[in-house]
Amino acid sequence: MRLSDVLSKPLSEEYVEVENFLGFKRLPKGKQRKIDVGRIGLPFFCKRCNGIQTFCSSDLLYCIGVNDRRISIDAALKCSRCEESTAEVWYLIVSNGDILSLVPKVRILKRSEKLADTVAYAEPNSAFYELLEKAHKAYFEGLGAGAIIYLRKIFEQITVQSAAASGIELRTPKGKRKTFQALLQEVDEQKSIIPKEFSANGYTLYQELSEVIHGDSDEETSLKKYNSLRRLVVGILDNIRNNDEMTAALRELGWMHNEVIHE
Repeated sequence: MRLSDVLSKPLSEEYVEVENFLGFKRLPKGKQRKIDVGRIGLPFFCKRCNGIQTFCSSDLLYCIGVNDRRISIDAALKCSRCEESTAEVWYLIVSNGDILSLVPKVRILKRSEKLADTVAYAEPNSAFYELLEKAHKAYFEGLGAGAIIYLRKIFEQITVQSAAASGIELRTPKGKRKTFQALLQEVDEQKSIIPKEFSANGYTLYQELSEVIHGDSDEETSLKKYNSLRRLVVGILDNIRNNDEMTAALRELGWMHNEVIHE
């Protein structure tokens, strides 16, 4: 595996063996060296292309020595389609042994990004775009708990807004606020907001997201779980959007029947 493969993947606590990329001469602190590690490829939303595109670096990158086990890497990435939208990515790489060995074991200790105005983490017109952006930024700053709290907020707002759209009361007949579990079950029964792939585990997702707030999950665990939890939350957003698009299409064709789709 080349270093670019590691740099193109989500953050992980695991050390991965890569081909030697520094040669066999120490890189002193503050000194720069050109390295050939392959192209980095990361997905971002390109506003010029109006879609998620892979942004790629050049084959040659520059790294700076930090100490005997750490280096920093700066990379400029361009949209692979229009080649006009850009993203700057900075990495702090650490090895768990000799970084000059034939197959050093490394991982990304930290990664931060600066996106051009024409680049975003998610589709700008998508629901909850700002919260998704904040979640992603927190994640790349190493703030796992903060990132997951934003995801939970999205899940809560999705459920509450779906309840309002369906005329579902947020309170019980006695005036008490419904538990989230009860509200989610009611909403999902009427609107099917949870994708069928994990429809039986909708509340389990909420519990996972809530562990952070209750202090049952540390930063490392939160960072490790973030990408999987984000995929599920985004899956709910996509599921709702697809259902709405299908409903609109059925209405246009005059095929709206209660047995086909329930609102």
